Amino acid sequence: MHLSTDRILTTHVGSLPRPDDLAAALLAKEKGEGNDPAAFEAVVARSVADAVKRQVAVGIDVVSDGEMSKIAYSTYIQERLSGFSGHRPRKPNLDVAPFPRLREKMARITGEQPFKRAVCTAPIAVVNREPLRRDLANFGAALKGQHMTDAFLNAASPGVITVFQSNDYYPSQEAYLGALSDAMREEYEAIVGAGFLLQVDAPDLAMARHTTFQDLPEAEFLAQAQLQVEALNAALVNVPKEKVRMHVCWGNYEGPHTHDIDVAKVLPLILRSKIGAVSFEAANSRHSHEWKAWRDADLPDDLVLLPGVVDTTSNFVEHPELVAQRIETFADIVGRERVIASSDCGFGTFAGFGKLDPDVSYLKLEALAEGARIASARLW
Repeated sequence: MHLSTDRILTTHVGSLPRPDDLAAALLAKEKGEGNDPAAFEAVVARSVADAVKRQVAVGIDVVSDGEMSKIAYSTYIQERLSGFSGHRPRKPNLDVAPFPRLREKMARITGEQPFKRAVCTAPIAVVNREPLRRDLANFGAALKGQHMTDAFLNAASPGVITVFQSNDYYPSQEAYLGALSDAMREEYEAIVGAGFLLQVDAPDLAMARHTTFQDLPEAEFLAQAQLQVEALNAALVNVPKEKVRMHVCWGNYEGPHTHDIDVAKVLPLILRSKIGAVSFEAANSRHSHEWKAWRDADLPDDLVLLPGVVDTTSNFVEHPELVAQRIETFADIVGRERVIASSDCGFGTFAGFGKLDPDVSYLKLEALAEGARIASARLW
């Protein structure tokens, strides 16, 4: 993981808005209607190349492939692993459950979530390595000739897979996590082996408290989350921690978020994870106050912070001066060299779903980069 000794670097959480033709192709594929694999792969490769160029153009230093090939950051594994079938609708999140009119409004603005929430009904194993091979190849090709500091690819944590794909096969949640840990190890190692940083997406450590595991008492949820960390660490056994960044969040949607678990309660779990950097929400109005929890925590001396300094649920574009102030807050906590400015969450968490305008998303990244330049001038 490259760090800077003379300026604040910039990155984001990973997903970016898919072009309309790619979103349509991903949706058709999800429905089993895609019948031209070559055309699909061509639009994915073009979209990855365009996303990388656009990130570099707005000033992002640590870039991703935008998750262009994936309909969702957590359900893409259904194409790669055996054992999943059917669809099980989710329960409403605790914070929006009492507000049916709000849920209707949110659906009108963002659209209905288009992806399947399959169920584990058989043994899990890696059965299709081609999608990962293509992701690595497309990203490598897109990076050629571009000037950036680092590059990362996203992968789902074992825990977040259980959040979106429930278990009807394994005798326990622990056994289910163990099978996923074994299966995902290959993907994690392949990403790092190809020369990229690995970002493990683990919103299960926070968001799942008010979504999938909302019926558990808090103590039981934290015990469950500990199992998720252990499964992740087991999958990362052969990956150097300095090659790993982890993203934790409370759900990338504009709801009340009144049932979000405090970051202070999940920080001990985050710090037990085998990671070199952690990405987290710090810009939205529900979690921007929690910089104090990071300040007061006993953070490892080598942990890099990737605080969200721009929100990803609003089309407001943050003023660069505000971005700079947010960056400086975390630089005061861990030192300027250990902060990489990021976004709260992804700008395209689910293909074809969400309220942010694609062009506004890049304006927000541009504001992030400008804020980092302002902060750098003051910090050095």
